[in-house]
Amino acid sequence: MLRIRNYQKEDWVSISRIHDSARMQELELVGLEEAFLPLKIAAKRERLFDYPGVFVAEEDGLVIGFAACTEDELAWLYVAPEKMHCGVGRSLSEYAIKMYPGIRYVEVLKGNLPALKLYENLGFKLKGIEEGKMPGNESFTVQAYSLERII
Repeated sequence: MLRIRNYQKEDWVSISRIHDSARMQELELVGLEEAFLPLKIAAKRERLFDYPGVFVAEEDGLVIGFAACTEDELAWLYVAPEKMHCGVGRSLSEYAIKMYPGIRYVEVLKGNLPALKLYENLGFKLKGIEEGKMPGNESFTVQAYSLERII
């Protein structure tokens, strides 16, 4: 059974493994593999633990996904590749929105159609495509779908 709870320091090894494998898949999907940074670097540069909401999804005692959000943005969502397309990302997103009902924004790397579809199914609407520097790895320029949820 899936359980979502607040992140604890003991979850670090698990979320690092999840991030590093899922992030590489994401970057391969959009043709930006060379932009990969492991979580031990990305978390510091992108200030993961400054987000007010950091949650993990746990199944049978194993962490299989995590999310982080502010009061108005769902900023991080990663699921262990072997658990993708099983509802974990949806459950984490719904939990974040329940805890922070003001969440209105999310960005998805252009080309990451599975993530785009997930957020659209959660009620986010595509507002446009933005271009800018990749957060945490500013030597790369990226395009991202900008989505908004009307609340």
